[in-house]
Amino acid sequence: QAQLVESGGGLVQPGDSLRLSCVASGFTLDYYAIGWFRQAPGKEREGVSFISSRGGSTLYADSVKGRFTISRDNANNAVYLQMGSLKPEDTAVYYCAAARPRDWIISVLTWRRIRDYDYWGQGTQVTVSS
Repeated sequence: QAQLVESGGGLVQPGDSLRLSCVASGFTLDYYAIGWFRQAPGKEREGVSFISSRGGSTLYADSVKGRFTISRDNANNAVYLQMGSLKPEDTAVYYCAAARPRDWIISVLTWRRIRDYDYWGQGTQVTVSS
């Protein structure tokens, strides 16, 4: 059964760092582009970051640019989200999702579109609070 599993969430203080992991099982992740999304209580799910299938290109939401870094290790079927300088507004459930690769220009325009993703993880909670 194809699935994605996130891990690495937790309770941290403002300014701290966390690294989220997304590991695939039942399918090979290196064919897919990967997006990280998050959903805070009472809010819609939003795109946080995106990485191309080979890892050469990345995208970030303005709210996390310069603080978060997405990377992937296709040999280990994993994608990571390194989060730094965390703020209370980063509190959310974080999800990874896999999408079939597209031309990069299309990805830039559509990476936040939830319906384009074929596989989703169950999410991992990140809470930033003092």
